[in-house]
Amino acid sequence: MKSSNKSSYEPLLTEGQVTAFRRDGFITLENFYDLESEVFPIQEGIRQIIGIMLEKYLPGKRMEEGGNRHFDDGFLDLVRHNRSLGGRVYDAVKHLPAFVRLCASKRHDALMMQLRETDFPGLPAGGSGIRIDIPFEDRFRANWHQDYPSQFRSMDGLVFWSPLVPITKEIGPLQIAVGSHRDGIAPLLRHDPENVEKSGAYALRLRNEEELLGKYQQIEGYSEPGDLLVIDYLNLHASGHNRSERARWSMQMRYFNYREPIGRSYDWVGSFAAGVDIGKIHPELISPEA
Repeated sequence: MKSSNKSSYEPLLTEGQVTAFRRDGFITLENFYDLESEVFPIQEGIRQIIGIMLEKYLPGKRMEEGGNRHFDDGFLDLVRHNRSLGGRVYDAVKHLPAFVRLCASKRHDALMMQLRETDFPGLPAGGSGIRIDIPFEDRFRANWHQDYPSQFRSMDGLVFWSPLVPITKEIGPLQIAVGSHRDGIAPLLRHDPENVEKSGAYALRLRNEEELLGKYQQIEGYSEPGDLLVIDYLNLHASGHNRSERARWSMQMRYFNYREPIGRSYDWVGSFAAGVDIGKIHPELISPEA
């Protein structure tokens, strides 16, 4: 949604990159973040949180001195000891100042302004976090989805997705449906019939998913720490299946456009995390048999 107001910023992307994003619904920016100043401090904070938890719950287990490559050493030991400890680490890491600073990076503002042609980007509280996908655990795996129906605030939004570990075939690369954003919002089922234990945003399932996905080329997003995938709010994507021996750690930071008319119409409210039922804002998205 283009704004009539003018705003000055330094464009970070070439015209070719902007065109590719608008065509495909995503773009990969290699080495976007500085490892020393932006990524390593987050990994070190995670390492310290895990260390504190190990001292409390598994005092006989010590973290090895392995630098940033082994920042999550001991995490799976906590999970095996008590699965709920994994959830506590998940809640704790999103509050690291280094991560909060990265979320509010001025370069994110610049990407949002350039790709969405707006002078007024928003950074939703509760819209950013660090995913931890445990090997062979699919309960919290993100099905094929668009971010808008679980986030709201503006249909005109971006997801900034960046890994904290190398993304390999075994650890599960992000699945992306190329160009799917151009077809608008996909109808939804409230519950995942194949995974009845899922709830909230995790339970949403695309209606006629197989038929819908068959329309698009599907690719896998391989990346390294420091790389950034910028994803359109309406692009269809899904978490990969982690079949490795390490948790998959990745950062998701979301931005929206305050000036987009649909978000303005409902005063930019959030969805699940804000306690808003999707059926109240967009009843047309919910299938009658949902």
